[in-house]
Amino acid sequence: MREYFLPFSAPTIGDDEIAEVVDTLQSGWLTTGPKVKRFEEQFASYVGCRHAVAVNSCTAALHLALEAIGVRAGDEVITTPMTFAATGEVIHYLGAKPDFVDIDPATMNLDVSLLEAAVKRCSRPKAILPVHMAGLACEMDEILAIARARGLKVIEDAAHTFPTLYKGRMIGTIGDVTCFSFYSTKTITTGEGGMAVTGDEALAERMRVMSLHGISKNAWTRYTASGSWFYEILAPGFKYNLTDLAASLGIAQLKRADEFHLKRQAIARRYSAAFSAISEFIEIPADAPSGSLHSWHLYIIKVNSGRLKIGRDQFIEELKEAKIGTSVHFIPLHLHPYYREVYGYKPEDFPNATATYQRAISLPIYPKMTEADVDSVIESVSSICHKHAK
Repeated sequence: MREYFLPFSAPTIGDDEIAEVVDTLQSGWLTTGPKVKRFEEQFASYVGCRHAVAVNSCTAALHLALEAIGVRAGDEVITTPMTFAATGEVIHYLGAKPDFVDIDPATMNLDVSLLEAAVKRCSRPKAILPVHMAGLACEMDEILAIARARGLKVIEDAAHTFPTLYKGRMIGTIGDVTCFSFYSTKTITTGEGGMAVTGDEALAERMRVMSLHGISKNAWTRYTASGSWFYEILAPGFKYNLTDLAASLGIAQLKRADEFHLKRQAIARRYSAAFSAISEFIEIPADAPSGSLHSWHLYIIKVNSGRLKIGRDQFIEELKEAKIGTSVHFIPLHLHPYYREVYGYKPEDFPNATATYQRAISLPIYPKMTEADVDSVIESVSSICHKHAK
């Protein structure tokens, strides 16, 4: 039995992050300013994209991206129900409708074999919004082919996806806009924060303007020696700007992105190697195929209740008793009251998403974990499986 509780996730903050934040505090510039600009430039360079717009959440990035491509009331955006609240709600912000496509149970990503039929049944499709679940890239070639044939934009929810490769291409260089998250549980963090990246200059400029009240560009320079007090409101925008304090964390974290990823990858490989011995009780997550790269933001096992005397919920409780923190990603959107009441969705409408959710457990995976931490997770999962084997 562990001596202390192992949290499901914890950020990795060191002296470099602290020093960068202190430097910002001492600079006297706390809100959107030079550190944000630096973070945007460095992130764009890492990803290999032309434009990066820093904002205060991935939710904000998704909202700005959909607004920039012209999603309006009555439009439809095709996406997956296996995602967090933000993916669906930003579509509603614009008065559009989210049209769900069931998932591939092996990858937990949108099932591309169902996508074309989903697009055809929409009366006003505007965009496809794939979610790269847990850090494994969706089948982007197929998604893009369907989107381009129908004149649709592709906005990627890459909240879990840094760094991730798809067939040798970095996620962030494929769709029309890609939206990243820097929430405290993510692979790099700014506490709260996000980034929208694109190769389209017009989309980048629209998102930048709309991220700060719709005010004309370079509004943050108003309070510098080279700035001007004069500004113009070009559109009714939003308050989505990132602060220099948050960007300071991002600058330091970005330098460690490769180090963090190697640690996550090592933990994932240890888990998969160990859990292959109990594969009749749990299903391990799919790794990325050759030429691609999984970010391993999440490591999701699926309980095989047909071979165990207990279900997923009791499995989680026993891990908690063993002082192992877990989570579930996700309760699919079509199972929530709002989507049931507004659209009349039922669990059987998206059977793969429903069944996968009922089996899924997200295990701890983050750079601060020690070898002993990883050992204790493996031992606890294995012990529960053997204890409750049918």
